[in-house]
Amino acid sequence: MKKIFAIPLVAIFAGCATSNTNLPTQAGVDLGKYVGTWYEQARLPNRFQKDCASDVQADYKLNTDNTISVTNRCQTQGGGTEVAEGAGRLSNSVDPRDPAILQVRFAPKWTSWLPMVWGDYWILRLEGDYRYSLVGTPDRKYLWVLSRDKQADQTTVDALLEYAETLGFPVDEVKKTAQ
Repeated sequence: MKKIFAIPLVAIFAGCATSNTNLPTQAGVDLGKYVGTWYEQARLPNRFQKDCASDVQADYKLNTDNTISVTNRCQTQGGGTEVAEGAGRLSNSVDPRDPAILQVRFAPKWTSWLPMVWGDYWILRLEGDYRYSLVGTPDRKYLWVLSRDKQADQTTVDALLEYAETLGFPVDEVKKTAQ
C-alpha cells in the first residue's frame, strides 16, 4: 500500500515559509542542473519521514512555467513504499528571487494560495558539480544531505555535515540513511 510522505521540497504544515535570511545559500544555482534524481544520505529526523527506513529518493523535474514537480519515495520498515507528489517554486520571501531559495508544497494545488502550505527548501551548498547537495531551512529544524548516487562518498557527506554545523544546525541529531 502506498502512503504519502514528504522529504526535501517538503515542510508542509511545518508553518509557512519564513523571511529569515540569515542563512547563507549556494551562489549561482542552476535549477536546470539541479533537477533529476537525488538520494538522501542523511537527515535531521522529522515527523513526515518517521516511517522511512531506507531507499529515500527525490525526483525533481523543471516545468515550462519554471515550477518544479517533485516525487519523493522511500521504503518503510515493513517493506512498503511511501510516495509524495509535490511542487516547488522560487521563494517569494526574497527580492530579487534566488534559485537557491525555494518553497515547496505537498498540499493539493487548490491550496497553493495559502502561505502556510509552502515550506522552505534552501540549497545551502553544492559539491562536485551538482553531485552533492546540502539542503536546509532557515529555522535550522530541517536538514538533508543528498547525492546523485545511492552510495555516496562518506568524506563528502561528512564535510557537508561539518559545514551545516558551522551554520548552527544540530548535526549531532542527524541520522544516516540506508540506501
